[in-house]
Amino acid sequence: MNAKIYIEGGGDSKELHTRCREGFHHLLEHCEFTGRMPRLVACGGRQAAFDDFSIACESAGEGEFVALLIDSEDPLEVVEATWNHLHQRDHWRQPDGARDEQVLLMTTCMETWLVADRQALRAHFGQCLHENSLPSQTNLESRTRSDVQGALVQATRGCKQGYAKGKCSFALLARLRPAELRRHLPSFARFERILREELQNPKTIA
Repeated sequence: MNAKIYIEGGGDSKELHTRCREGFHHLLEHCEFTGRMPRLVACGGRQAAFDDFSIACESAGEGEFVALLIDSEDPLEVVEATWNHLHQRDHWRQPDGARDEQVLLMTTCMETWLVADRQALRAHFGQCLHENSLPSQTNLESRTRSDVQGALVQATRGCKQGYAKGKCSFALLARLRPAELRRHLPSFARFERILREELQNPKTIA
């Protein structure tokens, strides 16, 4: 079985691309995908990830699973209707033969996943973390991107090295506990469910 996930993240830095792949690799290991790990491709920007995914869809062979993992940027009206969301928000064309299950959204951004696991944040930042500045874990995916990111920066403002995208975000990603994310984030539960189904029983992509 050949599976590949095109990921938004890593910017233009080769080092950060590596850290991005490593962070998601560790998260998938925590999800118990060791032994059936998909190939992870850090693409940098959101548009670049979509472009690479679209090209891969066109050349995918029988039994291959190709997926796109990006921020939703905005809250989702229907968790499963990923292409509808991307069409309305980004005006992206759904590649021929692509399915909703091939779009894995971090709703509304990767930082939403990070703030969902308070234990991981405490382990990384220690006592300097101001948890009261973080948004409630209830209906967390309804929070805007700026709300979540701003709260995380505010909560770590007293730390020697506060939150910033890049090395810090990918190091945190590697600490996340799937059970905690699954409990608070419907889109993460969907992400994990789809990968479990696809990596075990990959479908043909036309």
